[in-house]
Amino acid sequence: MTSFDSSPTLTAWRALLAVAVVFVMLATTGWTAVRHQHSEAPREIALASWARDRIAGHALPDTDAPPYRLAHFFATLTAGQQVALTDKYPLVVGNLDGAPVSLRYRANRHALARAETAEQQRTQDPRLSSGGRHQAALRLARFRSMLAGDRRILAFDPSGRGHAAEVFGDLDRAERVSVVVPGVDTNLLTLERTGTKKNAAPVGMAQQLYDAERAARPGARTAVIAWADYTAPAGIGMDAALGGLAADGAVRLNALVGALPGTSTVSLICHSYGSVLCGVAARELPSRVSDIAVAGSPGMRADSAEALDTGARVWAMRDGDDWIQDVPNMAVGGLGHGADPVDPEFGARIVSANGAVGHSGYFEPGTDSLSNFAAIGVGAYDSVSCASSDRACHREISGEPDA
Repeated sequence: MTSFDSSPTLTAWRALLAVAVVFVMLATTGWTAVRHQHSEAPREIALASWARDRIAGHALPDTDAPPYRLAHFFATLTAGQQVALTDKYPLVVGNLDGAPVSLRYRANRHALARAETAEQQRTQDPRLSSGGRHQAALRLARFRSMLAGDRRILAFDPSGRGHAAEVFGDLDRAERVSVVVPGVDTNLLTLERTGTKKNAAPVGMAQQLYDAERAARPGARTAVIAWADYTAPAGIGMDAALGGLAADGAVRLNALVGALPGTSTVSLICHSYGSVLCGVAARELPSRVSDIAVAGSPGMRADSAEALDTGARVWAMRDGDDWIQDVPNMAVGGLGHGADPVDPEFGARIVSANGAVGHSGYFEPGTDSLSNFAAIGVGAYDSVSCASSDRACHREISGEPDA
């Protein structure tokens, strides 16, 4: 379920699942894990200060307030007050669903600049091991890359392994928005990659999808979000076989979608463990989500598309040599992610992934998988290529794109 091609063997997976069963048994009989304690992160400090602060004599709103309330709060401020609050609390405003998108972009540039300065100092810190300084250097390079040019960073939190989200296109004016939800090993350091792995990382996935959507429907007002704003499992381990992180991520994903500006129609493009998250999120998705498309899925924690209990259309694809097909589709006591979405009995619309290679090749230019994601994203359903196992994947939908 990684975002990249580590290709675990079926034997290894069976061994992992056996160990996981033992884990579940221990967990349900009172065994608890010891978690490492971390010092207070910069965003936690900022949140605490925000909670005590006031503006124009009024307390600042709870950051957990519904997005519409936060949007109303910012609407009551003058432009000067908005900017002052953004510059004072970039790690808060930059991650605040309901804050104007332009303010979030500004806030996250400030937060990145501060993180760059702090990481630069860490690379020279003699108290760190050589490995620690190397890790600081990698993070410093990532922050500098994110600051380059005029990138639109919608979310940024350097705490721990880090969260981020980046926008391609004009989110405020978009008629259609696609959200790319990546899988295992998603963090700040894997947000983007170079070389042959470029399109296996969230930023590369989103960039290729944005380009393909514009080609599929020239002139359309579309935007794509590379959404790495959840805590993903680190590697093929226990968290990847369980649904806890998917459940936590689903709350964050639904909050994002509910807070998107305007009345745009939204498609979720979910890869690998990201499809688990999308499956968990499905029941609570805002009605503006028209489509959920999954690729390389280990399961969506549901027995069928109908059991997802969503009004969104559900699409699924898997290429012929994706190792995920060797992962047992099971669900026992919270372990495993259930039925295979490309099994015709699941009930998803099964589409072609011709041209994709391996578990991380779905966003490569020239593949049916990328073309199908783009067609779904812009609502050009007649352009979707069905898989040979589902010639009726166009059933009961119009080929006319929604506006």
